Amino acid sequence: MSSFAHAMLREIHEQPAAVRRTLALYTEAGRLRAKAWQALLPGLSSSGPIVIAASGSSRHSGLAAEIMLEEIVGAIVDVEYASEYAARSQGAPSVGGVIALSQSGETSDTLAALRAARSRGLRTLAITNNADSTLAAEASVSLPLAAGVETAIPATKSFLCQLILLYLLALHEAEQCSTISSSQLEARLAELHALPEHLARQMEGWRECVAAITEKYLDAQTFLYLGRGIHYAIAREGALKLKESAYVHAEAYPSGELRHGPNALVSNAVPLVVLATVDPAMEDSRFRYGKTLQMLKELRAQQARVIAIANRDDSAVAALASDCIFVEPLSEYLLPAAEVVPLQLFAYQMALARGIDMDHPRHLEKAVIERGGFR
Repeated sequence: MSSFAHAMLREIHEQPAAVRRTLALYTEAGRLRAKAWQALLPGLSSSGPIVIAASGSSRHSGLAAEIMLEEIVGAIVDVEYASEYAARSQGAPSVGGVIALSQSGETSDTLAALRAARSRGLRTLAITNNADSTLAAEASVSLPLAAGVETAIPATKSFLCQLILLYLLALHEAEQCSTISSSQLEARLAELHALPEHLARQMEGWRECVAAITEKYLDAQTFLYLGRGIHYAIAREGALKLKESAYVHAEAYPSGELRHGPNALVSNAVPLVVLATVDPAMEDSRFRYGKTLQMLKELRAQQARVIAIANRDDSAVAALASDCIFVEPLSEYLLPAAEVVPLQLFAYQMALARGIDMDHPRHLEKAVIERGGFR
């Protein structure tokens, strides 16, 4: 019998094992498993720009993939809502390839986007948590996840496995395009293989920290989530988890956009969740971190309530935030894998405290399938 009261909590704790299984599908002996990637040769980015079509949490992993593919590979990438891409004119610009992301592989909007891409003669790649799904069957190439069955409607382990597989895809494309050296690839894969244990040893600490923090914010009716670069994708995912799990309104913005309107909302009644991690080895990450510190100083002056996700032992962020959740250091493109877990736990704890069945949120289904005229 499960020791977890809810499927969502169990699946959050299952994430290290889910990541380990997904890595085993696509890597071996510290290298990319050649056979697993054979169907994707030549690389997807070799034929031109890439469109990522997805909805919900899958679109947020797509936003993270956009950053990884552009910065690691040098690809040109656009992320579209699947429902919008499917409704675009046939005169829409053709691109080199389309990546369709759907955890179930049965989401009607994403299937429609895939079929629209195929009708335009484009190469398609499906990434799903179901190798036997319709999306996987109809795409030119399918790269399944190994997250395992996910029963709670809010996606947790399937989302994290999407992030991992998309990072592996970026590394594969970089290898094909010679934008990464063999030593760099080896180092990044070694860090990836250490990730499951990295997450597992922090899980209980995050759960205890988040449970204590949640009590302080139960009065809030809305939150602002902020992140820069790849971390903006995780801010969006954190906000979505809070909305669908706990029925608490939340919106996400790139951190630099706060002063362009949303800052008017900041008050004691509107807390903020700020992603303030940094990869000290990466110049761009250090630059973004400096900007985030400046923003936190301004929020402190406004007496804002701020929950920050920060590197372990970051006293600068801790001094400026009302509450801090610490993560152990990782490189820039893997930090999102650690950041998202406390945000999932926060959504879970908020739902629990508000007496909401987070496994079965109202009006939501695991796969969004067209019924009548409403999708």
